[in-house]
Formats: sequence, C-alpha cells, structure tokens
Amino acid sequence: MEVAPETLDTLAGWFAQSLSPDAAARRAAEQSLASAACTPGFALALLGLASSPRHDLQARLAASVYFKNLLRRRWPKPSADGDDACGDHLPPNDCAIIKAHLLQLLLTAPPLIQAQLSEALAAAAASDFPSKWESLLPSIVSSLGTALSAGDVPATNPLLAAAASLFTRFRNTFDNNAIRIDLKYSLDNFAAPLLEVFLSTSRRLQAAAATVTRPESRPVFECLRLCCEIFYSLNSIDLPEFFEDHMREWMTEFRAFLTTSYPPALEADGAPDALRAAVCDNLQLYMEKYEEEFRGYLKEFVEAVWGLLMAPSVSPSRGQLAVTAIRFLTTVAESVHHALFGSPEAMKQICDSVVVPNLRLRDDDEELFEGNWVEYVRHDAEGSDADTLRRAACRLLRGLAANFREQVAALVSAQVQQMLAAYAADRRNNWKEKDAAIYLVISLMQRPGATGGGTPVIDMESFFTSVIVPELQAPDWQSEPMLKATVLRFLKEFKDQIPKATALSLLPSVTMFLTHESNVVHSYAATFIENLLIIKDVVQVPGVNVVTRTPRYVAADINPYAQQIVQNLSKALNIPESYENPYLMKCLMRVLGIANVAGQIVHEITARLVGILMEVCNNPKNPDFNHYLFEALAAVIGRAGEQDPALLPVFEASLFPVLQRILVEDISEFWPYAFQIFAQLVNMSQPPLSQNYMQLFGVLLSSATWDRPPCVPALVRLLRAFLRKIPNELNQEARLPNILLIFRSLLSRSSTEDSAFFMLNTLVENVSFDIMNPHISEIWSALFTRLQTRQAVKFVNSLVVFMSLVVVKYGPAVLVGSVDAIQPNLFITILQRFWIPNLKFIKGALEVKLTSVASTKLICESAALLDVAAAQTWGKMLDSIVALLSRSDQDGAQQEQNDGADADSQRTSGYSVSFVRLQYAGKSEDDLLKEVNDPKQFLVTSLATLSAQSPGRFGPIIEQNVDPANKGALIQLCAAYNTSIV
Repeated sequence: MEVAPETLDTLAGWFAQSLSPDAAARRAAEQSLASAACTPGFALALLGLASSPRHDLQARLAASVYFKNLLRRRWPKPSADGDDACGDHLPPNDCAIIKAHLLQLLLTAPPLIQAQLSEALAAAAASDFPSKWESLLPSIVSSLGTALSAGDVPATNPLLAAAASLFTRFRNTFDNNAIRIDLKYSLDNFAAPLLEVFLSTSRRLQAAAATVTRPESRPVFECLRLCCEIFYSLNSIDLPEFFEDHMREWMTEFRAFLTTSYPPALEADGAPDALRAAVCDNLQLYMEKYEEEFRGYLKEFVEAVWGLLMAPSVSPSRGQLAVTAIRFLTTVAESVHHALFGSPEAMKQICDSVVVPNLRLRDDDEELFEGNWVEYVRHDAEGSDADTLRRAACRLLRGLAANFREQVAALVSAQVQQMLAAYAADRRNNWKEKDAAIYLVISLMQRPGATGGGTPVIDMESFFTSVIVPELQAPDWQSEPMLKATVLRFLKEFKDQIPKATALSLLPSVTMFLTHESNVVHSYAATFIENLLIIKDVVQVPGVNVVTRTPRYVAADINPYAQQIVQNLSKALNIPESYENPYLMKCLMRVLGIANVAGQIVHEITARLVGILMEVCNNPKNPDFNHYLFEALAAVIGRAGEQDPALLPVFEASLFPVLQRILVEDISEFWPYAFQIFAQLVNMSQPPLSQNYMQLFGVLLSSATWDRPPCVPALVRLLRAFLRKIPNELNQEARLPNILLIFRSLLSRSSTEDSAFFMLNTLVENVSFDIMNPHISEIWSALFTRLQTRQAVKFVNSLVVFMSLVVVKYGPAVLVGSVDAIQPNLFITILQRFWIPNLKFIKGALEVKLTSVASTKLICESAALLDVAAAQTWGKMLDSIVALLSRSDQDGAQQEQNDGADADSQRTSGYSVSFVRLQYAGKSEDDLLKEVNDPKQFLVTSLATLSAQSPGRFGPIIEQNVDPANKGALIQLCAAYNTSIV
C-alpha cells in the first residue's frame, strides 16, 4: 500500500495543527481534514500515516483515531438505507486495500496505535466478517501458529488483541440465525487454536511461577488475559460444544490462576490480578448462563475467590479484581446455591471481611474526589456499580438479603449503629465511619425503583432527622466535603420520599452548598435540586378510570428560593474546574424553566449565560454542558419573555451578536441551537419584523443554508416562526418557489422527509389558498412521485396528516379537485390504497384529532365520497375512522406515561453535529380545530346530520362495510352522545 510521502506530510501537519491551542489554526485544520475525508484514498492515507515510522508519534496516533472513527461512520453496512446517500460510504477499492493490509500493519504498530487499529478492524469486520473477509481469521490463526511454534509469546498478543476485537460483537448482539452462523464459523476456526495457545502459555507460566521476573512475565500474563477475554466472547451467546467438551482443561487453569501466589514483585506489578479479574468475569458468565454445566466446579471456585478477597495485596489491579470477584459471589448469593453463604459465621465473615473493608473510603477514593471530580461523580452517582468497590460490596449484601433478609438486616443495623457510635466518639477523625454508615443505608433501604433485596435496616425518619439534617445545617458546612457529598446523595436517592414541606424547608441549606468549594459537593447539591423539580406524582382523575402525572413542585413553590439558587449557581460556575459543569447548568436550566424570574435577575442571568456562550464558542468541547446552556437561555427567554414582552429588545441586544458569531464563524456544533433560539425570538416578535430578522429570513430561503442535514429540523422551525408572523411575504421575490425547491430536496431523502412534511404543514397552516393555489399541483406531483417508491408506514402517515390539513384549512373540495387535476379519479385511488388502510396507524393526540375530523368531513361533505358509486369506499372510510378513535383511547394512558420526556432526554453523548431539540424553545403545537372539543362527538353528530338528509341510505352501507367490533363501538358512541343514524 503506497501513499505519496508529501500526502503523509500534509496529513501530519493537519493533525499537528488540530492539537494546537490556537482556535483558528485548530478549526482550519479540522476543516481541511473534513474536506479531504470526502476524497477517495483518504482512508488509505490515514492508515499509511498511522503506520509510518518516520512521522511523529502524536500525529500517527491522531491519524489512527481518525481512521478508526472514519471506518465506524463510512464503512459500507449491509443494512444501509439506499435512499440515504450511499456515496458517503468508503469507495470499494479503498475497502479492499484496507482489508488486504490492515492486519499486517496492526501487528507491527506501537501499542497505542495498535489498540486503535484493533478497533478499526472490528468496525470493518462488523459488516464484512466472515462472508466478505474470508482471509482474516485464517491469517490470524496461521500467524498464531507460527508464533506458538517459535515460543514467541509477545508476538501472539497483537494477534489475540485483534481476535478479541473481532469477537467482541458476540457479547452485545441479538441472538439470531445470522449471528449463530458467524459464531459457528469463528468457533470452527478459532476454538482449538485458542485452547492450544492458552494451555501452552499457562504451562509455561506455571513452570516458572516462582522464578519468573516482571519483564518476562508481562507478555505471558497479557496473553492469558486476552485468551480469557476471547473465551468470554465466544461463550456469550450459548455454551459451545467445544468448550463444554474441554471445560475441565479451562477450569483447571482458571483455578490455578486464582490460587497460585507469585513473587511479591510480580504481584505488585498488577498483571496477575488483571488476569484473575478476567477469570472472575468468565466464572460469572458461566454462573449466570450455564449453571447446570458449571455447578460441579462452583464450590471450589467460591472458596478460591473468597480466599482472594481475604488476602492482602498491594497490586494496582486489586481493586478491579475485588469488584469482579464480589460480583461473582453476588451472582452465587442470588442463585439457588445461596446456601453456600447461609451459616451465621459465613454471613458475619462476609460483612466484616468483605463488605465493611470495601465500603469505607479508600485513599484512591479521596485522591479521585480531589483530583478528578468528574470521574468521581461518574463512579459514585451515575450508576456505574461495576466500577466501584463500595457499590459492589453493597450489591453483595443486597443479594444476600434476597434470601437471608432478617440476618442481613440485623448485621447491617448493628454495623450502622457501630459506625455512628465511632463517629460520635471522635467526629474529627472518624467522619469516614458516618460516611460509610450513610452509604450502607442508601444501598440497602427500601425505596421506589430499588432492585435486589431492598432491606429496611433502620428507622428512616429518625435516621433522616438525627444523621442527615444536622450535616445540612452544620455551621462548618465547608468541612468534610466527602461526607457532605454523601449526605447530598442521600437526599437525591430518597427525594421522592421526602415530604414536600420538609424538602422546601431544606432548600436554603442545600442552596448554600451550591457555592461549596468542592466540585463534587456543589454538583451533588445542584443535582438534588434539579431532580427535586422533576418529581411527578400520580393523581387519579375524578370520575374516570384514568391516572395522570402532575409535577409536585410548581412555580409558586420554587419562586421564594429561585433568585438565591440562580445567583449561587452563577457563582459556582466561576469555581475552578466547574466553568463548564453540566450539573450546575442543568440545575440552572430547570430552575429557569419552572420559576417566575423577573426584574434585575433576568438581565443578570441573561448576560451571564451569553458570556458563557461566547467563551464556549472558542472551543465547544462539552456537549452536555452546551446543550443545557442553550436550554437555560431558551428557558429564561420563554418564561421571562412570556411574563414581560418588553424584555424582547433586551434578549435581542444580548443574543444577536453571539448568534451571528456562531453563523459567521461556522461553529457548526451550535448551528441547530442558534436557529432554534432565533425561532423563539421571532415567535415573540410582533410584525412588522425588524431589518435584522428580514435579513435572516433571506438567509433562510437560500438553498445553501439547507445543505446541512442536522440543521434542517431547526430551520423548519425557524421558517414556521416567520410564516406565522409574515405569511404574505411569500408573494414577494419568488420566495414560495424557493421554499418548494428546498421542500423537494428534503423529500428526496428519507432522513429529511419528516422535515419536508413539517415544512408543507407549516405552509398550509399559515398561508392562504390564494397564494398556494398556483403551486399545489407541483406539491402533489412531488409527493405522489415519491410515494411510488416510498410506501413505508411513516411516509404514508405523514401524507395522510398533510392531506387532512388541506381538508381542514382549505376544504374537502380543494383537496379532491387539486388531486384529481393531476390525474382523473386519482383521489379515490389514494384514498383506497393509502388513506383508509393507514388511518388507524396515526399517532399523537393532535394528529388523531386532525385526521379523524378531516376524514369525517370527507365522508359527510365530499361529493366524491357521497356519490352512490363510492358507497363501499364510504363504508371502509367510516370503519377506519371508528378504528382510529377506538385505538386512541388505549394509547392515551401510554402517552401520559411518556409525557415526562424533558430536556434531559435530549442530551447528547458526543460531538457529531446533530439536531438536538431544545425543549424550552419549543412552541407548543397549534390545535387548528379548537372549535372541535371531541372528535368522537364530531363524528356521530356529523353522521346523524348527514343521515337525516337521506334516511335509510347509510344504515345498509354501514352494515355491509364496517367491521362488527367497530360497528359496536359506533353504536356505543351514538348512545353516549344521544344521537342516531337513521
């Protein structure tokens, strides 16, 4: 694989610039890379640079990361939607060259680059292995055989790493025939060589266990660890026959690794414990999935793992080993084999020797708390049970409590009292005892949503009053920050159970902690307040069998505290390492979205948020923080602007400079957000719009503005805002033809067809038929042409909604006449083939109301459907209307459960530029049928009026064409609304 040296030099220069502290140089390099990425051969150049020994290691590493991500995005996938620009895939020739050279280049690369190329290989193999990459596994097996024959353990490791990346796909995949065929191929080719490498390397290690040195042992332990990783992957879906036949060989070596002690210097290196941790992962897999086959080995492995946890160690990998070992014991404790732990002595030993030692804060916990607060919070509070010893230890207790509830409750209750007594005896030096006691209670007390053996170990009210509240109200609130953090975590975990009055009385104390100098403490305080404000209580609706979820805390509850909370959050964002703290910004967003803020605080917080946005524009590196920042801006604009429209000029003066900077400097990550904020400001404005807005309207109507798919949904919202304010402007400067040109472009891709329909709906909602009439044929032609090749339910439903909108806004005659103008009788054809069969699949309260009312208008007002020849179509249409309205009742309760979606559900996980909707910037959908309170009543009263004009005509049609179940539903509706069809 030859790549021109000057190409590699240019690439290396771009990657060097992409790491520059100068934002302009960095952005220029990123744009150069993005432009080059579209050219054939770019992936080969990246691979060439990653494997070029004459270039700087940093540039090579950056190239390997870019190469890996490029393959993840653009390697051809068999399930790719042909509609969506297959040209974005890597060229077939590039893919073939990559497959021919990637493995060999991976084997000779430095370790850091090797890791990236392994992941790149896995990304390509996910689509092509094995059917389109038949040479890959045989090449790995052949090279493994050569290395094994030569006794070259270091040479086996990159091969095993490549295989481990290849087989990881079997861990997290749906079990189906295709994946089992691929697994069988992998087992047939690799299971026996894997066992051979494993046994050979293990025997080599055991033979020299007492004398082996650290440099010699590292490749050996790594080889065995990789074998264990591959073992896990190949056994993840089912127990393969080969592994069942050779289970004794594997288990014998596994037990040896767990029970053999190596020289102290070697143990201190951590490699033995890393291997043991991988073994414990395999034991847990077998315990969870293949208990019957594994039970013969269970007792000896429980003893071996227990012995490991009892043994002291200074290994840097001991923490991870302890987590995996405890997880294995937890799985056993939760199984039918829990009797292994049933004796009082065993239970006490678990509590005293496993749980309590691993529950107390360790030195590395304190170092993480002080040195890397983000990682500490992720481990401690964001559900990473597998990552922390204390959470793993508590899960073991919960597992035991599932079968030994009373014994565990008694042991833990005594332990909590003992810890609290130790703290009371020496508060200054024994604060960790109180911390551990609170942690135990958090982990084991029964609470909503708890899993495992939720066990009441103390009187909750007494514990809350005597242990938690004093820490919140202590005068030395800056002391013992780790203890304060745990207290705040307690509040967050039990927020639902804290009475509303009590929670509000604690808010001033918690608000004080927002300015605590510890990043963890003020983050936990912000998290508690934010979580408190989203609690919803289930409320029974009087008189009907329906429940609804209503917010527990509303503006009136939070208003007395809002100003202080906002000010303290603003101060906290100035604390070092919290300049871009997502927990603080999320809390600020929530408070601004609920409370009624007014006066000077609005000016101050708007200026503060704009200042932060100006700063992050220099380097948008924290997507969660930035999302919540824009949500906070949208919230303050929406809430304060709604109460005081006179604030609009203030918002415009503050926001226009930074929003224009985002567009002018092409800060692409923020474009979708900027357009949504612009839409919010336009919605608040009154016509005539200012010159600034009209200039923006001109930019909006340019086709080039719509070339970025992630921005399209935001642009449609902005267009909608403009059309609501200045619909008649479309008559000027050929603006409507421009919009329709953009519409056709959006309609041509399935990824943007939603936005195409949103644009059409916006036009019909806001523009008179006089303006639309010259272009309506063009719209139908585009839609029906697309319908010929795109008959997915989603597309057809969108078409039915749009046609219903035309009926409601312009009348049934306009819809029928304009469609039939394309081709005679086309409307009836569309109705029979698409509208009637798909009507019952419409979802969404407004959409159901719109389509049912429009369909009712058609059968009651349209001459085309009232024609005698259309009687069967009329009856089928009515059948679909009744089916839709009957199903909408069942969907209502589920919709209620889904109404809790909020700004947090929109958070991003990385920085690919994508559209993320701002919840607080969204204007609620307009109900175009406000005069229709109940679509069911509208249906039966319309039918009653129609049938009264032609008595006896429609009864037989209904009898012949309406499904019996729907006929019964229709009779019930008529009775409910005291109407009849005569």
